[in-house]
Amino acid sequence: AVRVLNLAYEKVVSVRYTLNGWANCAEAAATYQPPAPADGISDRFAFLLPLGAAAAETTLEFAVRYRVAGAEYWDNNEGKNYRLRGRQRVPPAAGPPQDPDSSAWIHFI
Repeated sequence: AVRVLNLAYEKVVSVRYTLNGWANCAEAAATYQPPAPADGISDRFAFLLPLGAAAAETTLEFAVRYRVAGAEYWDNNEGKNYRLRGRQRVPPAAGPPQDPDSSAWIHFI
């Protein structure tokens, strides 16, 4: 999840991301999440990125865009972008069967 300053009632938060060093990119809208706890200063948004199996051995880079009151703000980790490195899941030795699509989404909370 991301938190943004509550500068106006209407706001749009999205995440621009890439899996190939910005040769291609996509954007995903973030959705408002009820405050927990309400601080009156910020609003919380969450996003899902449909990455699929291709993300298992790659690096995800992303930046957050915040549009409010006619202005646009970016959080790109001071120009370095946020980065997450994917890795193969190790199958559990024993236990209930895993959902085969459970690795298809990354959810930032």
